[in-house]
Amino acid sequence: MSKQNLHLIISLARRDISARYRGSAFGILWSFINPLLLLGVYGFVFSVIFKSKWQAGQEPNSNFAIILFSGLIVHALLSECLSRAPSLILQNPSYVKKVVFPLWILVPVLMCSAFFHFLISGLVLLIGVIAITHELHWTIIFLPLIILPFLIMLTGISWIFASLGVYLRDLSQFIGIIITIALFVSPVFYPTSLAPAIIKPVIYLNPISLIVDEVRNALVFGKLPDFMALTVYYICAILVFIAGLAWFQKTKKGFADVI
Repeated sequence: MSKQNLHLIISLARRDISARYRGSAFGILWSFINPLLLLGVYGFVFSVIFKSKWQAGQEPNSNFAIILFSGLIVHALLSECLSRAPSLILQNPSYVKKVVFPLWILVPVLMCSAFFHFLISGLVLLIGVIAITHELHWTIIFLPLIILPFLIMLTGISWIFASLGVYLRDLSQFIGIIITIALFVSPVFYPTSLAPAIIKPVIYLNPISLIVDEVRNALVFGKLPDFMALTVYYICAILVFIAGLAWFQKTKKGFADVI
């Protein structure tokens, strides 16, 4: 990637983030306030009202809030990327007509914007872990290693969806169903061990399942990552990334005709 393209990605990502909060009283502070309020609500509802417990035999406690929130922010990253990708090209028709504009960078711009909000939510989660458990496990150093392949895979998937969204306008409507399925067929609300055997293969195929488990293990439970599983995930993520870019570059030739 050239310095010019990198500068363009950063510039467009900044504009995308600032545009989201333009005109609001608190501006970009909402990116911090929203996840903070959500964490407080989850803590109250699941720990105080429902008295939820993560594993059978455990006493219900406020740890459930951070366990749940750690999975939800991973899903939120997936949700933002997949929900915006199908309309990414359609919302930027002027770029399609510019021969010299590298259309492929629109997806990295989307990824930077989504990752920014993920980082803010992650900071809130980190504060919640310290406030609730009064400790921070040294295994958090593995979080970049865990998140990186997820970002790589999401980029590849987003390229595919961005391209398909140009030709299949109904994809934007259907994507909400996919995002909802990804939420419930993953260990966000429950540990994988409690899932019925019949749906476990589907859970393992869900791209967020391993990441949710590993983020939770490293940040909340202080466990080392499953390096073998992560290695396989890295290989799959790189293949999806390459396939996604190749598909986008091949299909972009028809964007101008369709738009």
